[in-house]
Amino acid sequence: MDAEQAVGQKWRLLKATMDERARRRWAGTEADAIGYGGVAAVARATGMAISTVRKGRDEARRGARPEDVVKVRRSAGKRPFELAHPEVWPAREKLVDPVTRGDPASPLRWTCKSTHMLAAELFAQHGIRISHKTVSTLLRGHGYSLQAPHKAVAGTQHPDRNAQFEHINATAQACIERGIPVISVDTKKKELVGNFKNGGREWQPKAEPERVDVHDLPSDAIGKAIPYGVYDLAADDGFVSVGVDHATPTVAVTSIEAWWKHVGAPRYPTARELFITADAGGSNGHRPRMWKVELQRLAAKLGLAIRVSHFPPGTSTWNKVEHRLFSFISINWRGRPLRTYETIINLIGNTTNRGGLVVRARLDRRRYPTGKKVSAKAFRALNIQRDDFHGDWNYVVKPRSQHG
Repeated sequence: MDAEQAVGQKWRLLKATMDERARRRWAGTEADAIGYGGVAAVARATGMAISTVRKGRDEARRGARPEDVVKVRRSAGKRPFELAHPEVWPAREKLVDPVTRGDPASPLRWTCKSTHMLAAELFAQHGIRISHKTVSTLLRGHGYSLQAPHKAVAGTQHPDRNAQFEHINATAQACIERGIPVISVDTKKKELVGNFKNGGREWQPKAEPERVDVHDLPSDAIGKAIPYGVYDLAADDGFVSVGVDHATPTVAVTSIEAWWKHVGAPRYPTARELFITADAGGSNGHRPRMWKVELQRLAAKLGLAIRVSHFPPGTSTWNKVEHRLFSFISINWRGRPLRTYETIINLIGNTTNRGGLVVRARLDRRRYPTGKKVSAKAFRALNIQRDDFHGDWNYVVKPRSQHG
């Protein structure tokens, strides 16, 4: 090993333990020991500037003066906590991630792992005195950050998942090319109506936040809002019917009927067919008989053949209405208390995006009873034509006068 390589090896071992002045003088000492060409060799090995190594060599040759020692002591400050206590990181790691690196029975396994709690447990279990701020510095230094859980595990996938997506896309594209309306439908999350906190933040005068109730008690609510959305893929606009009772198949189809009356019929005056994409579950799922009974009623009333395709189970986030309509509604009303139904309708109706999204909204105050049953005989009488591919997910509901 030549002198330059030896200096480089020592530098990697020692640099973390020295302050700037000590590094400079150490480098100068090494350069002086090498002799001719030593300054350049040390500079290459350490990455220091030649002028810095030369200055360190000159200082080393003069020797340390008492005033220099005092200055070093004053400027050096405390050693990093982890250097002074190398045992702190392994102990902290067992506490913050006990399942993979420590004891699954750790007292912090089922508690909020705040920096205050970690500092207290480090002292209680390991006798390490440390402030919560130093714990935070250690965590960030080792690549930790505050993060929320990320929904990324989709669960078991249906074997025909991709084939169904391809079927939906091909059918939608063909319908749009033929001028047939294609809509995506679903129910948005129910909301309590009242003076309650709504997630998110909005601009307000400093120190003047909206004052809302401390607790979101259903008993204090005016009622509940159940938004049912209809998104027109070709037109890139939405229609939301806000119910006040229950999310039932009757509500779902009634909302689609309202969309057709106010938007669909004027936009598609010659249409004799409608294509609906919907989730596999919920009020518009492929299993509820009442969903198909209501579609039969609507098909007969409008004289339309209603084609339906359901997304595979567990893939509701791919529904267009979710990320092209509901997501922008959530952004528009974030941080705003939904105090009245009128507030909800106005916020939905004023939702837009940079692409020019237009949303219409209406309030449906009618009551819809639950628990309706459809007999097997009545269900068999429906005029439903099922596709060869997954007829449970893909089918056409025709007016009763149309067969075959």
